[in-house]
Amino acid sequence: MNRSLRSILPIFICAVILLSCATTGPGGKKSFIFISNAQEVSIGRELDQQVRSTEKILDDLQWQAYITELGDRIVAVSDRKDIQYHFTVVESDQINAFAAPGGYVFVYTGLIKKMDNESELVSVMAHEISHIVARHGVKRLQSVLGLSLVLKLALGDKSDQTQQVAGAALGIMMSGYSRSNEHEADEFGLIYMTQAGWHPDGMIGMFEKLHAMEGDHQASMFEMLASSHPQTSDRIESTHQRVINLRIKTAGLSKDSNRFQQLLGRLR
Repeated sequence: MNRSLRSILPIFICAVILLSCATTGPGGKKSFIFISNAQEVSIGRELDQQVRSTEKILDDLQWQAYITELGDRIVAVSDRKDIQYHFTVVESDQINAFAAPGGYVFVYTGLIKKMDNESELVSVMAHEISHIVARHGVKRLQSVLGLSLVLKLALGDKSDQTQQVAGAALGIMMSGYSRSNEHEADEFGLIYMTQAGWHPDGMIGMFEKLHAMEGDHQASMFEMLASSHPQTSDRIESTHQRVINLRIKTAGLSKDSNRFQQLLGRLR
């Protein structure tokens, strides 16, 4: 290596580190991300098209508008507002919700029908938004598919190989995240939902419902996504402890709304 190259290399490395260091959580938490926002959004757009071609989108403008309003309120207090978010209700009996890279969140009617109040639904939304804030989706895709295939997907390559990659990527997103990812999304989600004005009991109530469904033979993908997921009982205890540790003041925080109950009646 010649002298001029040696002198430039440290500057280049520093530039790469600075450019790839992104906020991925509350309190200014940072991570090294080598996929740009534009590339991540492109990946999410491809996955959104996959979902829309394989799933039935709920034909109810009131519900779609409502879920977007809830999502937007959470995003407004989140640590990632540099992309546009898209919230969609899928009509299916599956008890499921998942987030795709680039700001795409899908919530299934099977899960919504299990919720008793608005704060429980919000806790699901906050959890999924937290996956996007932390860029868990991009990290998972890169580790499973490899950087070259993820970049092809991001760049809009329409080859047969890339379409297969898009299908595989959707399966990866729906198969869930690691135990540490899930705990992190629980932690961030609790912070965001309470900052946006909802009571933390909503998250505890949601986990208690999922815990009650353990052992049930109905499709409960949201809870049974992967064996690596943390036990629901652990998540309930962790949420109680976080409320104490974060010194969350619950006075004035909302648990429910008339609008949620009215819209829930439309589904049921």
